[in-house]
Amino acid sequence: MGILDLFSLEGRAGFVTGAAKGVGRGIAGTLAEAGARVAVADVDGEGAERAAAEIARAGGQGIAVRVDVTKAEEVERLVEAVLSRWGRLDVAVNNAGICRNSPAEQTPRAEWDAVIGLDLTSVFLCCQAAGRRMLAQGRGAIVNIASMSGHVVNFPQPQAAYNAAKAGVVQLTKSLAVEWAGRGVRVNCISPGYVNTDMLKPVPQMHPAWLERTPLRRFAEPWEIGGLAVYLAAGASAFCTGSDFLIDGGYTLW
Repeated sequence: MGILDLFSLEGRAGFVTGAAKGVGRGIAGTLAEAGARVAVADVDGEGAERAAAEIARAGGQGIAVRVDVTKAEEVERLVEAVLSRWGRLDVAVNNAGICRNSPAEQTPRAEWDAVIGLDLTSVFLCCQAAGRRMLAQGRGAIVNIASMSGHVVNFPQPQAAYNAAKAGVVQLTKSLAVEWAGRGVRVNCISPGYVNTDMLKPVPQMHPAWLERTPLRRFAEPWEIGGLAVYLAAGASAFCTGSDFLIDGGYTLW
């Protein structure tokens, strides 16, 4: 088998959460281009439909699933949608997340709960639901989307809840990798830096500071995160589990 064959996802099926736009949409499209059949999962049902249609126009296979990943019963429904459509679940990419900026001493409890709930608890719920199926079939790859914010404290924005949640995703990934390694399920995570998505648009005044601290002097594009997700979902990464991949343009080097 050649190296390009090891990067192929032909015949595999899975889901990407938070895939209606941004990084999730880029990952879903890249997985589909590599041959995977992808459920585009998002609380924004219309956005998920548009992303799935985009995959179809590009020659891939995709379905849209409206889901609130903070609710265990809806996550179970997402997994069942993939299984009922394609009869298997090979890949789960847990990407859904939000960021809220507020000084820690002023952060309302509701804001803390919302960030931790979506950015960390939902990742566990998705890993748990997908993991059960993958363990039963003896194979599977889970890719969690953390952040460089799980490694460093971003500047100048105050975002303690987001940083804490993403650090939790990294440690959750390692914990599950150890538990499930002997049963055929690999769990890895990606920690992106700043990515050129709508999430950056509300705070243009912060862009110069972020770019100044990024050696490559630019933001990532969603497909660049997707390329790493393909590797982690494919056979090329068969000996990789419990790893956290920083892809930040060098931001955390300084």
